[in-house]
Amino acid sequence: METHSRLYGLSPVVEKMQNDSIELDGLEVIIDRLVHHKDPIKFSEKTPHAFIYFLTIKNDSNRTVTLIARKWVISNFDGETLVIEGDKIVGQTPKIAPGDKFSYNSYHLTAVSGRAEGSFHGIDDTQQHIHVKIPLFEMLIPESDACY
Repeated sequence: METHSRLYGLSPVVEKMQNDSIELDGLEVIIDRLVHHKDPIKFSEKTPHAFIYFLTIKNDSNRTVTLIARKWVISNFDGETLVIEGDKIVGQTPKIAPGDKFSYNSYHLTAVSGRAEGSFHGIDDTQQHIHVKIPLFEMLIPESDACY
């Protein structure tokens, strides 16, 4: 099977930060919930399935962090890989103090099942570039809703 990649919104911030970033101990991304929704009327015929994901970024480190960018890698089961990078997290630059958390939800539209993972990038209160990995999760279209 041939693999295709598409890149969206490449972020110079992410590119620069990846070179000298550390994975901060105590900073964690939790996938709280993943919901599949199909709506052939509201969604395009090309992407009739929505996967709505709810994430929490929990800071159990001893440093305040400010998240300023994100990177997602979505591997569709048809062989296509999407790399999506951009500044901010849902339009925000969350500042997360030790013991605090930041929660949000967003979505991915698709026609095929796939896997998603990625990272959030930022700085801590010492100006050290940091990142935290988004754990791999699968977006599986129920067989009864599959598009053939």
